[in-house]
Amino acid sequence: MTVKEVLRAHARTRAMHARTQGARAGTQGARAECGNATAGAGAGDVDTRVEGEGGPTSPAAPAATVAAGRAAQELGIRRAEFELAVHLGLIAVVGAPGGGRPRVHEEEIARLREQPGFPDGLAERVRTVGTAEGAALLDIAPARFTRLARAGCVSPVTFYLNRYRAVVWLYLADELAAFASREPELLAGRTPLGLRTMLESGADWRPRNWRSQRIDRLLSRTEDPWARTAVQASALDPVQLAEVVDDPYERAYLVRVRPEPVFGRPGSMAAREAMGELMLADDPDEILWRRVNLTLELDGAREDRPAPRPGDDGGIRTAPPVRAGAGARTGTAAPASAAAEPAPPSVRPGASGSAAAGVPTGKGLLARLGWRGRGAG
Repeated sequence: MTVKEVLRAHARTRAMHARTQGARAGTQGARAECGNATAGAGAGDVDTRVEGEGGPTSPAAPAATVAAGRAAQELGIRRAEFELAVHLGLIAVVGAPGGGRPRVHEEEIARLREQPGFPDGLAERVRTVGTAEGAALLDIAPARFTRLARAGCVSPVTFYLNRYRAVVWLYLADELAAFASREPELLAGRTPLGLRTMLESGADWRPRNWRSQRIDRLLSRTEDPWARTAVQASALDPVQLAEVVDDPYERAYLVRVRPEPVFGRPGSMAAREAMGELMLADDPDEILWRRVNLTLELDGAREDRPAPRPGDDGGIRTAPPVRAGAGARTGTAAPASAAAEPAPPSVRPGASGSAAAGVPTGKGLLARLGWRGRGAG
């Protein structure tokens, strides 16, 4: 598909959605009239009847859930596409009782099946393409596509290792179409001077953008301060982490409460090693950015509660379970811009001035980041 064809397909999808919503509104109006008539006829026994079909139901009855494989089958998508949809927040999942792999509510499956364009619509939102297919989708040369990706104009959502153990980045087709409609001038003509200068310096924003989006999505699944701190800490190597979090018990706790992707097969040893390397910030300004974010989250976590110590009686509450799919109704995430770094997170109320009890105070932010005195002498 070319860019024009993609845009025409999007226009048809929006028109279909509008017609479907109009039809639903008419149906709901008719049902409301029928409900009013029924209510008038049965007003005498309203106190003895329970709302809903199928007789009386208990409000405390747990909702039925299905396993991930069954959910993927009912939604008409492959297992890998299902896992990507969960990662993007398109499908909400819940933790299984007593642990185990997350499950999906039948109500969530019903909601997705009622969306306009099902099942092709959901499959299209998680369709990924590589460099060659992405370039064909944008109607540009593969070399130009690679330059745009290296400059950060488009961001990869996942990757795999080819037979030479080289990283192959994959991109959401939906995000590429959105980029084409938003920045058509970058698809033809001469590359802007700023992007040319960046590329000539050897810059490659693909790993950094992948890390940034991954961290943002993990942060969106939890409100626990220590779990959020652990997400920020995952982008720093052990030396960098120890410079910011100098308490070994806190570092051990961060490992325990760190949220992991809800789904995702372990893969080969080479894939695990590649994932471990790609997760770590490797540019000086990115490292400093992650240290700043970690310091701010750590302040909030310390004020919320201290990390457990040896001999604690277990009364310290731990991180709540990961809530995947919290943004399932918001659509796909917006792609990162070419050269803009996301704004620093605002400090939580009460977290900016002082640390928790037992934490040394009086250190400046730069000193706590470990940058005091660097470059001197």
